[in-house]
Amino acid sequence: MKLDNATILSCLQMATATLAVLFLIGWTGQVVSHPVHQAHLSPPLNDPKTHENIQKLSQHAQRKELEEDTSIRLMPRVDTDQDHMEICCLHANILNFYLNNILRKYSEEHPSMHPLQSDLHRVSSDLQTRGCNVTHYHDHRHTVEFRRKLERMEGDRGINKAVGEIDILFTYLHDFCKEPRAAAAADKN
Repeated sequence: MKLDNATILSCLQMATATLAVLFLIGWTGQVVSHPVHQAHLSPPLNDPKTHENIQKLSQHAQRKELEEDTSIRLMPRVDTDQDHMEICCLHANILNFYLNNILRKYSEEHPSMHPLQSDLHRVSSDLQTRGCNVTHYHDHRHTVEFRRKLERMEGDRGINKAVGEIDILFTYLHDFCKEPRAAAAADKN
């Protein structure tokens, strides 16, 4: 059986089309399984060194925690049905409270505190520049609940507990302080 050039060309075109479809299906599957990358509203939120320093600081404070304090949680849980920018700005308000009231009192307790405070000041400043009016959230129920629980713990015990939960705060900031998808798509066009 002898194949002519037209038959070979037809088979190659079908094979190429089939491979293109398979490639497209594989590529689409990857796109669906991996969410679109969203830029953080502040560079330190995406810096592995900042994450590492937050974890070390949090663990350092947790080791100093009293047994009876381990079951208490100061940081309110997030309602993920809320607008992500609202959640971001609420936690920017709590971050501002940390910077002005908690971390100052803990500044000599951990060796990475000063660079970490600089990173967190940068996050706070960047979020305010991006539209988070931190004073707007001063009376938000989560902020009030956080401050009320902290006051009940009194003094160094409360400060230590709050520092032990800074990893939760940073996780919320990391997860919710990102460019909105619609704005990111509009910027690309």
